[in-house]
Amino acid sequence: MRSSVRVGLSVLGVCALVTPVAQAAPEPPKQAEAVGFGGAVSSVDPDATRAGLDVLRRGGTAADAAVATAAALGVTEPYSAGIGGGGFFVHYDSATGEVDTIDGRETAPASAREDLFLENGEPIPFDEAVTSGLGVGVPGTPRTWERALERWGSKDLGEVLRPAERLARDGFAVDETFRSQTADNQERFSAFPATRELFLPGGQPPAVGSVHRNPDLADTYRRLGDEGAKALHSGDIGADIVSTVTQPPVDPAAGLKVRPGAMTASDLEDYQVIDREPTQSDYRGYDVYGMAPSGSGGTTVGEALNILERGDLAAADKTGYLHRYLEAGKLGFADRNRWVGDPAFSEVPTEGLLSDEFAASRECLISDDAVLPAPVAPGDPASPQGCEGGRGGGEPYEGPNTTHLTVADASGDIVSYTLTIEQTGGSGIVVPGRGFLLNNELTDFSFTPVTPGVPDPNLPGPGKRPRSSMSPTIVLQDGKPVLAVGSPGGSTIITTVLQTLTGRLDRGQSLAEAIAEPRASQRNSATTDAEPGFLAQPEAAKLEALGHRFESTDEIGAATGVELLPDGRWVAAAEPHRRGGGSAAVVIPTP
Repeated sequence: MRSSVRVGLSVLGVCALVTPVAQAAPEPPKQAEAVGFGGAVSSVDPDATRAGLDVLRRGGTAADAAVATAAALGVTEPYSAGIGGGGFFVHYDSATGEVDTIDGRETAPASAREDLFLENGEPIPFDEAVTSGLGVGVPGTPRTWERALERWGSKDLGEVLRPAERLARDGFAVDETFRSQTADNQERFSAFPATRELFLPGGQPPAVGSVHRNPDLADTYRRLGDEGAKALHSGDIGADIVSTVTQPPVDPAAGLKVRPGAMTASDLEDYQVIDREPTQSDYRGYDVYGMAPSGSGGTTVGEALNILERGDLAAADKTGYLHRYLEAGKLGFADRNRWVGDPAFSEVPTEGLLSDEFAASRECLISDDAVLPAPVAPGDPASPQGCEGGRGGGEPYEGPNTTHLTVADASGDIVSYTLTIEQTGGSGIVVPGRGFLLNNELTDFSFTPVTPGVPDPNLPGPGKRPRSSMSPTIVLQDGKPVLAVGSPGGSTIITTVLQTLTGRLDRGQSLAEAIAEPRASQRNSATTDAEPGFLAQPEAAKLEALGHRFESTDEIGAATGVELLPDGRWVAAAEPHRRGGGSAAVVIPTP
């Protein structure tokens, strides 16, 4: 998608420079699949993949390379992720055979209450919550990086941030995805002088082929490398974050209503990541590991797999397979919306959601020749009741962006890491002089209960983590790695991972084929989102005859993955087309 460049021009004291570029180094090439030895990296962007690959070539671990890749994505994919956001980090340790996770999800400030997004008892307009200080959660990404390197890294933070620091300072070539995402945000970006100066040179989106630089971010990365995550959570950078949240630096001439947040220096200083036990589901002899609540990916993907395991997807025709996949997603989302939230604030029945008994009580609702009317009512994992159905509430909104990377190293360690700032462009607010956007993750909370009169575990609260659909996943068999996968896409992340897993494990597709497959996403709503390629298949008409109703959407997700072959080679796989195509690479390619 992009290539970094080396141009010997001074910064001239501005936040960013954008200049024409005649050519850019193509290494590593944008490719959807790579096979070879020595480790693998897959991300949405060639510059980010190269950063991770360079760390592997210097003897770094999967954790080292994952942090390097993530930091580079903060430069080239700043509207999807960065140090102003958070994420979920899932790690397989080849020496112990253990899968562990780091919850780096953002938190609400200590002052937050259930009425955070209410005014006079009514929800405020969603766009006003997004572009505000009110929607900004306390960032978790820097401490995630620090914790990952502390547990599984061989290099210090400064060394693994160096490739991203150089990339931010020297620049990368703007591609159509970056330009179009900037254009989509032009109006609100224009309202904030620091954002406008960084991303709208001359007041317009940067031209494709121009060079985008971010020396402020390079300086911030240098500080993080020298001082650690505390450089962002305290001191002058922390003070700048708090000031930006509580007094959003909006241009009065923009006429934009930007609500202040209530984050304090203590909120920022007190933030901690959490080492969580992963979710684990047994699926046809595979052990599928994911992120536990407040993430909903591990429980929802796991529940849907348990439902699907009760049928033979390999033997089904494609229509039958897709029908059951869509229905399992519908049921999983009904239960996710009712039961999953931050476990520090409500009792989340994780074990029950992933039990075979509960899956049986849900699977028996699925008919091969009819569609369950949606929204379906949730089940009760504490007391599964046969095949009782009923109607339930709707689906809460969740932004469609985020980014995902997967990494494996020469020793066999694996990382599946999803990180985000929520909406494309997050809050739209760049911290002045620091070069990064703040998230709008608190809008992942339910503003009001999804189903009136039914408890909602995802309402705001002090220090609470909003529920997330991020689903970084690692699959083992007999304690040995098989594959890892994940995707951006808001709530469609869960269905993207589910469809990719079943395509690979049940339908005989290669990992690259499973990632490239046309997608549909059913999330307990009356209609199913579907890509044009999905709707063009003959099976779409057959599914409609069963009662499925589809709504066309341009793209669903942008997955990456790695797989270990029996001969010891790694497969790195990425999107061939979505978001302009991803970048998969290995250390030592083989034919």
